[in-house]
Amino acid sequence: MNHPLPAPSGYEVLYAPLSFAHGPSMPNRFMLAPLTNQQSHHDGTLSDDEHHWLTMRAHGGFGLTMTCAAHVQAVGQGFPGQLGIFGDQHLEGHIRLAADISATGSLAYAQLHHAGNRSPADLIGTAPVCPSDDPATGARALSTAEVEQVVEDFVTAAVRCERAGYHGVELHGAHGYLICQFLSSELNQRTDHYGGSLENRSRLLFEIIEQIRARCSDDFALAVRLSPERFGMKIDEITEIYGRLVDTGDVDLIDMSLWDVFKEPNEEAHHGTTLTEIFAALPRGDVRLAVAGKIHDPADALKMIEAGVDVVALGRVAILHHDYPHLLSADPGFTPRRIPVSAEVLRTEGLSDAFVTYMNNWPGFVAQPEPSETTH
Repeated sequence: MNHPLPAPSGYEVLYAPLSFAHGPSMPNRFMLAPLTNQQSHHDGTLSDDEHHWLTMRAHGGFGLTMTCAAHVQAVGQGFPGQLGIFGDQHLEGHIRLAADISATGSLAYAQLHHAGNRSPADLIGTAPVCPSDDPATGARALSTAEVEQVVEDFVTAAVRCERAGYHGVELHGAHGYLICQFLSSELNQRTDHYGGSLENRSRLLFEIIEQIRARCSDDFALAVRLSPERFGMKIDEITEIYGRLVDTGDVDLIDMSLWDVFKEPNEEAHHGTTLTEIFAALPRGDVRLAVAGKIHDPADALKMIEAGVDVVALGRVAILHHDYPHLLSADPGFTPRRIPVSAEVLRTEGLSDAFVTYMNNWPGFVAQPEPSETTH
């Protein structure tokens, strides 16, 4: 087992354990953010490449290792090579992955996801679904019965994850995917009890939470990822949902995807503070707060904990360094790589060719080879 790690001078708080209301404690405050990587098989079963990528981060010292977004319905697939959790045919891979992550001392969480109107029709073989008809994407509105089935499929996926041996799951309610689409007053134009008021628009999320807690054990943790901006999200509505999540007593971790933890909000009414400060200041009882967005240097991570955050979720820099927590533990002067980096470096960090190809979609991340000189 690789945990707990020695705490380097000045960074002790990042290496302190963290307890949750449900499930085991994190050995430190570093979480691998859920990251799209397009490495698994077309049917959603786990590939050796995805297993390798994730377990490298667990061996590298991350206190919580989270899967990519794993879709809970076949029609909810959001990208090629996505890990699935919508059927028992996926169990074998998840059992192996959860066991191998856990063996390192890291917590193993799966992120549960449905892409909604962001599911490409040519990938899923049918029109995508959405809270309301969406001509921009060609998505059709879900019937009330279909919404109830979405709830059931999220819950069944969570039960499946507990069977597989994960310590918990995270509901992906951010980034404009299906749960986020229901929360959006712009996109959700339903007239049943899943549309209209914020209480109705958030009903899908809270029904999933209530049923997961009822059907999973008290030792199984539940996290929720939210975005406070973009995709029709409004800060005041997300802070209200945040408070309701705390009040349920059912949620262990709220994972705020902020895009940039240091930025001021886009909404003028909230200028003068940062997004991190807004959410860190909200009462949360025993619920833990994670933030993600441009946390790169160890000093950035430390600033988040000092601002009142419990967990730092590392994404891009965790791609650059599979063993970020180990490297800082061994050297308080550790300075992470800066992009662009070569494809060769990324391969040494556990990325397959498919993942490297996907990272080429992120401008400036992968160094492009110089064009070969031609002689005349």
